[in-house]
Amino acid sequence: MSTKPKILVTHKLPETVQDYLNLHGDCTFWNEEGSMPRSVILDKVSDAEGILGGTIDEELLSRAPRLRVASTSSVGYNHFDLDAMRSHGVIGTHTPYVLDSTVADLVLALMLSAGRRIAELDAYVKQGKWQKGTSGTELFGVDVHHSTLGIIGMGRIGEAIAKRAVFGFDMNLLYHSRRPKKEVDERFHARFCELDELLRESDYIVVMTPLTPETKHLIGEEQFNLMKSSAIFINASRGATVDEQALIKALQQGKIRGAGLDVFDIEPTPVDNPLLSMPNVVTLPHIGSATARTRNDMAELAAKNLVEALNGGQAYVVQELKDLVPN
Repeated sequence: MSTKPKILVTHKLPETVQDYLNLHGDCTFWNEEGSMPRSVILDKVSDAEGILGGTIDEELLSRAPRLRVASTSSVGYNHFDLDAMRSHGVIGTHTPYVLDSTVADLVLALMLSAGRRIAELDAYVKQGKWQKGTSGTELFGVDVHHSTLGIIGMGRIGEAIAKRAVFGFDMNLLYHSRRPKKEVDERFHARFCELDELLRESDYIVVMTPLTPETKHLIGEEQFNLMKSSAIFINASRGATVDEQALIKALQQGKIRGAGLDVFDIEPTPVDNPLLSMPNVVTLPHIGSATARTRNDMAELAAKNLVEALNGGQAYVVQELKDLVPN
């Protein structure tokens, strides 16, 4: 009989990562596309000591009496019911650092695409609308360089965005977070300010805050009303940090110029979402970290976190559950 801890993996992993987990655990893998169906997870989790992937909530935990560690291959962990995990004594781990630069690249791409109307004008050319005499003001976009960028949530990804914006595009930087960061102020000549001031003064507004009860619908109708009519709004955090109906209304009424979105309230977003029919909105399918190298690195770190936490080693435990880790 194996003495290795039983591990349940709910989504397909690179072969090298599976090999690593097999060295350290008695593993059940999901090798099909997509994720393991919830009903299958609930059926197979009963004897698991570790799980990689999936939503961790009271329903699952009540069926997993042996579970000690839940690992996610993402930075965000709003799919962890932290109160339920605490009551069951289950540690949660995540994957900070490895995706910071990749997500920051995408945010700059959204800023450039929304500001210079890249997707809209790509369609314009491909639809045969580019004719002689049609290259005037109707095709104008807005500059990114030397504009004012407001970042809401100055964590590691926020700093990576700031680096690209300030040093690459000579942007002026405002930010709002839980507290001022002296190193950010000095390195980027940035200014910490209250949210309302940031919204009023920024040309580009980027939301990078994690989703918590405090940040749900952080940006709503009141906040959109404060923005410049020329503002471009970018969300690459979580869909629920923004009141999506308020965003739709702000765009329809011309309260803001445009938006670039990698996340939505419901994912995949319904095909009848009004945002999908707006030419001034760039929409992506939640691909912030979606490069082969970064996703592989995330999977490797998630697997390492799981193994280390099961064996009392060093892992990236989520802040709210660090006190559950044995000394």
